[in-house]
Amino acid sequence: MRRLRILIDMDQVLNNLLDWWVQYLNDRHGTDARAQDIHVWDLRCVYPDLTKEEVDRPLSENIFWAGLSTRPHSVETVTKMIDDGHEVYVVTAASVYQTLPAKVDWLLANYPCLRWGNIVITYRKQIIDGDVLIDDAVHNLEGGSYLKILMDCPNNKGYDAEENGMIRVSTMKEAYEVIRKELA
Repeated sequence: MRRLRILIDMDQVLNNLLDWWVQYLNDRHGTDARAQDIHVWDLRCVYPDLTKEEVDRPLSENIFWAGLSTRPHSVETVTKMIDDGHEVYVVTAASVYQTLPAKVDWLLANYPCLRWGNIVITYRKQIIDGDVLIDDAVHNLEGGSYLKILMDCPNNKGYDAEENGMIRVSTMKEAYEVIRKELA
């Protein structure tokens, strides 16, 4: 297989941000929302009584990031991609720029195969040159000139990935199998 530049989103692809964020807000506000009921990337749809600031506040708290976990098989799969000789970059955005230190610290602590040089921070992922992008946000995949792999999440369940030139997967392990099959 040729050497590829593999771009990977962080939140909901390498970690369980949505599940943890919902649990964190439920614990803090005594609510009982469920991550699977979030069909758009806006948690206020399940927290109508909370302000945007209340919903977003955990993202700027270091303690919040400390409780986040990795997605199954993601650490091993990213390590395998690098060991197989591919360039791997985590391409992420930060809705609140103050969260970047905690977010980057979490990533580097949980993915020892990555370094600061493997991290790209941008809202416009389509401008980053790569052979493939693995992301849960449809808007990051649309218009890009790479193999588009959509990580299955509650917020994109109703989207027809195949009709829009994307391949839907459930795990990083499955994403890498698709990459090896499609770009071998």
